[in-house]
Amino acid sequence: MRKSIALLILALAIATNIYAQNTPEYPNYNTSPIPPDSSGMNSNAVQLAAKMHLGWNIGNTLEATGGETAWGNPMVTKQLIDLVKKSGFNAIRIPCAWNQYLSNAAKAEIDKNWLKRVKEVVDYCIENDMYVLLNIHWDGGWLENNCTPEFKDRNNAKQKAFWEQIATYFRDYDERLIFAGANEPNVENAEQMAVLLSYYQTFVDAVRATGGRNYYRVLVMPGPSTDFEKTYKLMHTFPTDKVPNRQMLEVHYYTPYNFCGLTEDASWGRMSFYWGKQYHSKTDTLRNAYWGEEDEAIRLFGLMRQKFVDKGIPILVGEYGAVRRNNIPGDNLALHLNSRAYWLRYVTQLCIENQMIPFYWDAGGSGANAWGFFNRQTNKISDYQGLNAVLQGGIK
Repeated sequence: MRKSIALLILALAIATNIYAQNTPEYPNYNTSPIPPDSSGMNSNAVQLAAKMHLGWNIGNTLEATGGETAWGNPMVTKQLIDLVKKSGFNAIRIPCAWNQYLSNAAKAEIDKNWLKRVKEVVDYCIENDMYVLLNIHWDGGWLENNCTPEFKDRNNAKQKAFWEQIATYFRDYDERLIFAGANEPNVENAEQMAVLLSYYQTFVDAVRATGGRNYYRVLVMPGPSTDFEKTYKLMHTFPTDKVPNRQMLEVHYYTPYNFCGLTEDASWGRMSFYWGKQYHSKTDTLRNAYWGEEDEAIRLFGLMRQKFVDKGIPILVGEYGAVRRNNIPGDNLALHLNSRAYWLRYVTQLCIENQMIPFYWDAGGSGANAWGFFNRQTNKISDYQGLNAVLQGGIK
C-alpha cells in the first residue's frame, strides 16, 4: 500500500514537472512595432509620481473570476469614475484579469471585446484627467502563484504574449497610463525572487519592443508578495531597461491584517476591532489590536523610504485599507468606526510623509465587513467617514 502511494505521488510529481516545463510556443504579437515617440511622455518615474496624489482601486470588478459583475459589483460606469474624481482622487488602479478572456487559449490570444471593454474604463479615467495603473491581477494565479523554476519558461512565454497584446492595444495613451507587471506575486526566498525578476524582465522587454509611447512609459514592479519586509529583504535589483528612470515599485499595506481584513478568528490569530493607542476598548479588550500599531507602521514605512524612495525609486502603495465592521453591537461600533477612520488617516498620512502614493482598496459593498466608499448602484458616497479620513490623511 505504501509503495503504491509512493509511486502515485512520484507519478503526479513527474506529470506536474512535465506540464510546467512544457513551454508553449505562442505567436509573436508584436507585429506592428513603431519608432519611439516621446510626445506626452516627458515625466520620468519620480516626476510622474509627484503628479499622483491619492489613488483608488476599482476592486473586485475587472479582475473578478467569471466576469465583471461576478463578485457582486455592477459594471463600471463613467458616472462612478466621475464621482471618484470629484471626491478627491486623481489616480485609479484597475485590477484586471486577462487569462479568462482568451479567444484562443492555445495561442494566449486575448479577446478583442475584452480589450475594448478595458479601454472603455481606462477612457473614463483619462477623460477625467486621472492617472491609471493597469495590471495583470491575480488572474487565476497562473503567474503569481508560480514564481518557481518549474514554471519559469512557461510563464515567461505567456507574460510576453499578454503584454505584447496589451501594450500594443494601449500604445497611444500618454504618460497618464502606467502598466504593472503583476499583482501580489508569492515569493518567499531568493530563488523565487530571481524567477519573479525574469517575469518582470519579460514584461519590460515586451512593452518597450512595441515602440511608440510605450518606449518611454513608466512601468511598475510589485515587490515580493507586495510585502514591505519581504521587499526590503529580497528585492535588490530591477529589470534592465532601455530607458533610465522609468520604473516604480509597488507594495501593499494591510497591517495588522487582524484589524484590516480578518473576518473570523483564525488558528493564527483573532480579529481586532480597535486600532491605535488612543482607541483601545476598555470593555472589549480581547478585540484590541495586539500588534502592528503606530510604531510598527512607522518602522515599515521607514524601511521602504530608506531603501527605495531615498534612492530615487518611487513607490506606489497599490492597495491599503480596512474593512468596516458594521455588525459590531452597541457602543463598540462607534469606537470601531472611529478607530478605522484613524487607521485610514494615519496610514494615508504616512504614505504622503514618506513620498509614496496611496491607492485605497475599494472592493465595493456597504454592509458588514465591506470596503466600499461609494455605492456603485446609485453612484453616491456611502462611507463619508472613511472617505474623509483618507482625504484628511492625504493633505500635504
